[in-house]
Amino acid sequence: MRIAILTDAWFPQVNGVVRTLNKTIELLKADGHDVLCINPQMFRTFPMPTYPDIRIAILPWRGVKNALDEYQPDAIHLATEGTIGWAGRRWCLRRQRPYTTAYHTRFPEYLRLRAPIPLSLSYAFMRRFHGKAIRTMVATRSMEKSLTERGFRNLVRWSRGVDLLRFQPAAQDIYDLPRPVMLHLGRVAPEKNIDAFLALDMPGSKVVIGDGPAREELEKRYPEAHFLGYKENGDLARHLASADVLVFPSRTDTFGLVMLEAMASGVPVAGYPVEGPLDVVQNGHNGWIDEDLGIAVEQALKADREECRRFAEQYSWEACTQQFLDNLQPLSEATDAVGEHATG
Repeated sequence: MRIAILTDAWFPQVNGVVRTLNKTIELLKADGHDVLCINPQMFRTFPMPTYPDIRIAILPWRGVKNALDEYQPDAIHLATEGTIGWAGRRWCLRRQRPYTTAYHTRFPEYLRLRAPIPLSLSYAFMRRFHGKAIRTMVATRSMEKSLTERGFRNLVRWSRGVDLLRFQPAAQDIYDLPRPVMLHLGRVAPEKNIDAFLALDMPGSKVVIGDGPAREELEKRYPEAHFLGYKENGDLARHLASADVLVFPSRTDTFGLVMLEAMASGVPVAGYPVEGPLDVVQNGHNGWIDEDLGIAVEQALKADREECRRFAEQYSWEACTQQFLDNLQPLSEATDAVGEHATG
């Protein structure tokens, strides 16, 4: 199958969306599919306001049109709601071609943290983008329920995977710090709610791996915390496996891939009872979720590391990719249904 995937999130960004798409494309190609990934590296870009690490494609319509006209895909997937995603949507509707989308990021909540824009307006924007898709893929049951309540339709499941060879339990010998080592892993940005973690008054050491626009401010406010910047590949895996607990304070992530990576490493997870943690953290087994984050950390530290690993072993990238592919396969049968929605 010739599959076109359009995304506004791509390297050099380091986040769950990019990792998910990159691994999915890798496995699709390994299975014999031809994949075209249309991404910001193909266009002139500008830095996203308040988040300069993210580059937005400038007027990508002509480039997207030419690429899709030449490629003539059998299936089209719009991964994100940025300028490339909207250009892809325009191409599909003009040619009455069915397409799928994915809801990777709680964009309305992210935007609300940066500007006084009502959630109702942001969600109206998101419903317009996803509304004409044959299917919109979501990672979890709780996210599906939340979006259904906000008027989204045609939702299907696309779970996530974890590299079980890369992320494995290991000897706790990386950190020369007082235990327990409480780790946050991911973008250092306002929407990650890292303040809630760093403000905890608990014995042990707080470690932050990752980078982002909030790092400088947080380093000044919490000088006792250890900010290690980006870690990659084996170095990242060793640091993760050497932690005592992963603290996941975000209230806006749709999944949180790092939670599976932690569990695969034998590390329990502490977080809030919100979308994402609700679907993967089982109190007393692989971590703890609670509205009191301090209680969540205390209880998660008691979890059995072997049980964390067993839970993560249920998730594989191969199963995740097959789920994605199954959501695409019926699209060739849906062309007739697109005509009545071919405006907008």
